[in-house]
Order: sequence, then C-alpha cells, then structure tokens
Amino acid sequence: MATARSSKRATYRCSECGWETAKWVGRCGECQAWGSVAEAAAPVGRTQSAPVSTAAVPIGEVSVSDSERRTSGVPELDRVLGGGLVPGAAILLAGEPGVGKSTLLLEVAAQTARYGRRALYVTGEESASQVRLRADRTNAIQDELYLAAETDLGAVLTHIEESRPELIVVDSVQTIGASGVEGIPGGVTQVREVAAALIRVAKTRNITTVVVGHVTKDGAIAGPRVLEHLVDVVLHFEGARDSRFRMVRAMKNRFGPIDEVGCFDLSSEGIVAVTDPSGLFVETHHVSVPGTCVTVTMEGRRPLLAEIQALTVLGAEERAKRTTSGLDGSRLAMILAVLQRHARVSLSGRDVFASTVGGARISDPAADLALALAVASSHSGTPTPRGVVALGEIGLAGELRRVRDLDQRLSEAARLGFTVAVVPADPGTPVPNRPNERDVDGMRVFEVHSIGSALEFLRLV
Repeated sequence: MATARSSKRATYRCSECGWETAKWVGRCGECQAWGSVAEAAAPVGRTQSAPVSTAAVPIGEVSVSDSERRTSGVPELDRVLGGGLVPGAAILLAGEPGVGKSTLLLEVAAQTARYGRRALYVTGEESASQVRLRADRTNAIQDELYLAAETDLGAVLTHIEESRPELIVVDSVQTIGASGVEGIPGGVTQVREVAAALIRVAKTRNITTVVVGHVTKDGAIAGPRVLEHLVDVVLHFEGARDSRFRMVRAMKNRFGPIDEVGCFDLSSEGIVAVTDPSGLFVETHHVSVPGTCVTVTMEGRRPLLAEIQALTVLGAEERAKRTTSGLDGSRLAMILAVLQRHARVSLSGRDVFASTVGGARISDPAADLALALAVASSHSGTPTPRGVVALGEIGLAGELRRVRDLDQRLSEAARLGFTVAVVPADPGTPVPNRPNERDVDGMRVFEVHSIGSALEFLRLV
C-alpha cells in the first residue's frame, strides 16, 4: 500500500525585490528584472494562540504621552516630518550616493545629543575614524553621541541594549547582516530580517530609529518593497551633483503630511537648512535680457520662485534640436507646437534650448507660461519687462488654465519684490479687449485667457 507523502510546495522569489510567484518566470513581475527569479522553499507551519504582552484596552484610554514629538534639531527636517521625531517611529531615508544622507543624519544625531538625549550612530559603510573626521568638520562632537562601526545585526542589538539611546541611526540597512539567515547583506531576506529586528526594538523600547537605504539606478529604493511597508516614514533625499542645494521629500508619513519638502545647503562645513530658498533659483540681471522669465512653482506646500531661460538659434542641421535642463523635454515640444500654431511664433528650422537656474528641476505645469514667454522673448529678441512673474498651464488649444494655490504663489512673488504678474483668467469669463487687472499685496496682477493674449500684452510678438 502506498504511503502518503507530504511535500512542500515550491515557490519562486525575486532576489531584487522579494516578489513571489508559484511558477518560474524569466522576468520579475514587480521590478521587471531579468533572471532574478529563483526557487525558494515556502515554509509550512501553523501558528497557535499565545499569551499576550499587554491586554487590549479602549482606544480612548491609550496614553499618548510616550509618543509626543520632539525636535530633531534641524527645523527643515521637522517641517517634513510634521513637527519632529516621534518616539518609537521607524524612518527610512533614501537617496543617491554622495547626496548627503550621512551628513544630515550625523547632524540630527549631534543635535539630539546636544539636547541631552543619548544618540547611537551605527555605521556599516565607514570606519569609526572616518565618521569622527566628518564630525570634527561639521562640529558634531557631543558627549551623548555614541558611535559604533558594526556590520552584524547581533552586535548592533547589543550596542542598543548597553547604551540605551533615544535615537538610533543605522547607515545603512544594506550593510548590516544577520547571522543564521540565508543570503548576503543587502539581499532580500537579509534586509527584511535586519529591518524587522530594528523596528521591533524601536517599538518595544520606544526608540526613534532612522535607517539609511540605497537607491537603484532608476531612483527607487533598493531591496524588497516590504521595507517601505514596515517603516512609518519614507523620506527621499535628492539633489543634483553639481549643485549644493538639496531637498528632502516625504513619500510616506504615518504621523504627518506628505506634501512638505525641506531645503538644505550642502557644503564642506556640513549641511545647513535653507528657510528661504527662492533666491537660489533666480538670477539677478542688471540689464534686461531676452529669453528669461520667472515663475512660481509649488514644492509641497511651499512656493518657490524659479527662473526659466531659453535660447533659439538658427539650426545648422536638417533636424532642429530641442534640448532641456531641469525641464521636461516633451513639455517643451508641446509648448513649441502651441506657440507655432496659436501664437504665430515660427520656430521651424531653429534649435531651441531651455534651462532652469541653479539646478532646479521643474515639473509643475504652472511653469508652462513662463517657458513659452522665455522662448518667444528669445525668438523676437525682446526682453520680458523687469519685475514680471508669469504662471499658468497651457492647453493644446492655446488657452491658459488656472493652477492651484494661485494667491499663495502671488503673495510669495510680491514679497520678493515683483511688481507685475501675468496669470490665467477665470474660466467662463468673457474675453475683454485688454486683460483684467487686480491687486495682490501691492502687485498688479493681469488675467489673460490665451498664450496669444499674454504675448501681445507683454509685446513679445
């Protein structure tokens, strides 16, 4: 008589992102990586009931005193976090190599220690002496700031047990390995185990934990997606290599908004918060220059002024060039088509170059009008009037569309000394012979319906 045999059902797991499937495939269905799916035995088990650690209570009786926010010592980071660090929170900070993640977190740890709260900085990528050199350079030497160079999870947990900090910084999660777990440090299984262990300690001991994560060449956080689900806050630290300006964005935040950004200036002396960054993206011209126009973009809930520059020249090749820096190339192509079709600005056979000042990256549709005015100004050789700011989205029919937070943008432009603004008119209002005029904080605001009306009003055609 044949005996029944129990067999484990095999599963296949992607080594890049942790995606699982019941059968082998050549390409991962989650991260689209080729050749990364391999067989992994699926564990079979049955979980039984166990004693509880604490009894369940009505939610209204839960104390919130242990989770009151405290400042990180860096106001711009507090702005992104929604007011400060929450005890027991797990925060993931991701960014490209060299963007300044370690410098920022060393400053946060030093500020925490400066307030008399113990901080533990665990480095797996640098030696302790290398971190000490950076601390000397950035004035981050504090008695309550403890430093450990470890790559073993067990040793990290021992440091936490012995030092009992209120803040833990782990730089980075991909360099820490857990003994007894398959894979190498940075692999899917290892990252999952290390992150789960650190978060478990953070929750049980009410310690704020910040872990640094690497990013892929596409800008996504490396490792399994479960890493982003495990943590409470996901922050992206970004900035161009040729610029000192840096931004921190919240992609996930269980304790606050996700539409805030923090601005920083990275230099050899360390990282400094920039509370008023608009001046970094606007060039001061002593004389009027054709091909420039200023707009107001929204980074989260913060208005930022940015200058757009354009240059049009007669092309030397059969096919005209369309080159951008800090702007969307497809957006430029659309605006050029609208200018040619609805504003009688002929750009056939001319190369067009468009760029932003200061390394700013603009994706806000409100910059459409400023980009169109800069191109038309360069094409005609007529500079836009001084003190003018333009903002509005351009449709394919040449119409101008309203943008969000218009009054907040105009108030920021008026605060920085701009005297005239060109904005879209309210939809449905009749088209007058000349633009409607109103006043916002002492600035004259002119409302126009189309890109052609804007060009005629500024005498750029």
